[in-house]
Amino acid sequence: MSPASQITPSSVGAVADASRLVAFALRPKQRPARDETYAELVRRFREDDGFAELVKAICLGLDLVILDSDDRHGLVVASSEDSVFAVRMTDYARRTGGEGKAAERVLHALAHLGTATLAYPRPADLSNPAYVGRVTVNGVEAFVREACRRLGEAAAEAGDDVDPSVDTPDLEAAWRVYQRRAATPGSVDGRRVASSTIGMVGKALTFLADQGMLVKRSDEDGGTYATTSRYRVQVAEAGSRMFAELLSLGITDITDGIGTLTHVEWTDEAVNRL
Repeated sequence: MSPASQITPSSVGAVADASRLVAFALRPKQRPARDETYAELVRRFREDDGFAELVKAICLGLDLVILDSDDRHGLVVASSEDSVFAVRMTDYARRTGGEGKAAERVLHALAHLGTATLAYPRPADLSNPAYVGRVTVNGVEAFVREACRRLGEAAAEAGDDVDPSVDTPDLEAAWRVYQRRAATPGSVDGRRVASSTIGMVGKALTFLADQGMLVKRSDEDGGTYATTSRYRVQVAEAGSRMFAELLSLGITDITDGIGTLTHVEWTDEAVNRL
């Protein structure tokens, strides 16, 4: 029997349904609660092993990795480095209004590290599916500026505050880039300039909201956002690296930008458990 003769309408339909589920996963703001078809496909993925294998095979072919599946956030996928769906930092910087230069990539990366830390300052927050974090543009900018101040002090103590060594990690060199940027240079009409650090943080949070990771609640404090379950899954996946970098900074308290302090409870042991 030839391979073609083994293809049946039911198998073609199953492949189509599996592909449709992956398509839903690639629409970041789509939720099962808003679409009955999506909800049914998620239920089928979780209960039908054969269907789940089809979905995994399609993701494998597209260089996608399945991170989680849930009735609330649906199927969560991440792209591998070689995937056509991958968003590289250079492309991301351009999409958020920059030129994609190395300095800008560093600043955007720091903004995302600050966002994750403010959203989940404690391991228990990240492991709790019901937890909803709150982040603000001003708060993230204040966190990153403090991180860079500490890096600058550490570099000065090591005598490396003028000419960094060639093997200096990106995070340790980043303070120079960040501190050279003004926090809030304004345009003539008072609008926020994208090249300022406040502007870049604002772009980062807007990008996360567009990807279904955050939900904007108000314009307070430069923009106030709530985390989604999709963001929690993504941070948990990248958490070991992100929070290891946080620990290297030695930051034990963070501010929301208006004076409220939160204690950071991440430890080496907690990071190793991720």
